[in-house]
Amino acid sequence: MLNVIPIADALGLVLEKFGSKTGRIEHVSLEKALGRYLGEETIAQEDVPAFDRSTVDGFAVRSSDLRGCSDSIPAILEKSGESIMGLAYEIPLAPGNCVYVPTGGAMPPDADSMVMLEFTEDLGGDQFAFYKPVAPGANLILRGEDLQQGEAILKSGRKLGVADIGTLAALGKTEVPVFSRPMVGIISTGDELIPPGENLKPGQIRDVNTDMLKAAVEKFNGIAISRGIVEDDYEALKESCKALILDVDVLLVSGGTSVGEKDNMPRIVTELGEMLVHGLAVKPGKPTIIGEVEGKAVFGLPGNPVAAFFIFDYLVKPLLLALQGGKVETEQVEARLSRAVSSNHGREEFILVHLEGNEAEPVPSKSGLISTVSRANAYFIIPREQEGLPKGALVKVTRL
Repeated sequence: MLNVIPIADALGLVLEKFGSKTGRIEHVSLEKALGRYLGEETIAQEDVPAFDRSTVDGFAVRSSDLRGCSDSIPAILEKSGESIMGLAYEIPLAPGNCVYVPTGGAMPPDADSMVMLEFTEDLGGDQFAFYKPVAPGANLILRGEDLQQGEAILKSGRKLGVADIGTLAALGKTEVPVFSRPMVGIISTGDELIPPGENLKPGQIRDVNTDMLKAAVEKFNGIAISRGIVEDDYEALKESCKALILDVDVLLVSGGTSVGEKDNMPRIVTELGEMLVHGLAVKPGKPTIIGEVEGKAVFGLPGNPVAAFFIFDYLVKPLLLALQGGKVETEQVEARLSRAVSSNHGREEFILVHLEGNEAEPVPSKSGLISTVSRANAYFIIPREQEGLPKGALVKVTRL
């Protein structure tokens, strides 16, 4: 008989026992860093930009030279030079002068603002009329305005997004320290299982979990090592687990987790290491196993694909992210149920829904029907003490 615990307690146990065992730090090229988790805090080693630069095509001026000018009394300044893209302009701007600067060009020393070209008039002979005053700092990006030398910009454990890649490029980074990808072993067990490419015979089903779990592991930066299908044989499964655990950080075995005659995983985990949890107060996923072997997390996932999907999402995914210094960032929205949902199992229940706007349409599902997850785009959880929810009830929905 299973001694079930709440799934939230199981998650806390997993993260407390295994979540702090972050992997080593490796360096990857900037172009391969997207989606990886930063291994150390990023400190700007220089100002970005490294010089005052213009944001418009026009003239660099001293704002004091345009004070009080108007359409009837323009300020007349003499053009004393041009700023060339990619080069510094080192000649200080004298009073009564202006310098042409293209967008992105370097400002001359002592200039404090830019005036757009279309707001000036060429009077000939390098004389230009300015008809409106300008505030100091107008149309400029100042040195260090983006990043200042010594500034901490990206924290360790941050999942690097597109903008982060740009920030690292601006700092001149070509290699990035990231947490190594966790190695995850995957085994499916069951005499009834055959690979997806084979023709079915009576009594057989195709192995869904191997490819599904491999895809899930790789989605969250893990490296999946699959041993494929192992028969419902105690010795064969034990030897497969024993060999694979040496090469991985986490082991996932789907099937053989309940209390039937051919459910070998409880005995194997106990003999190879320590059984931490056998049974969750949740549907689907009740016969889940959490164990420790060789100091590593072992998950015995239910053989039913929908149950395996949810248990991976709720328990395994947070661990894989924690091993990379990251954490789960769930996207929850509030929605109304389009119809009533019943639940009287005495355990929490995952309910698949199709979310459209603020309406959640429950998707009928059984733990062996993986296509129902494909029909859904979100889910919510009914608490274990609640006997269903009526039509129109507000629920917090998590996007898949």
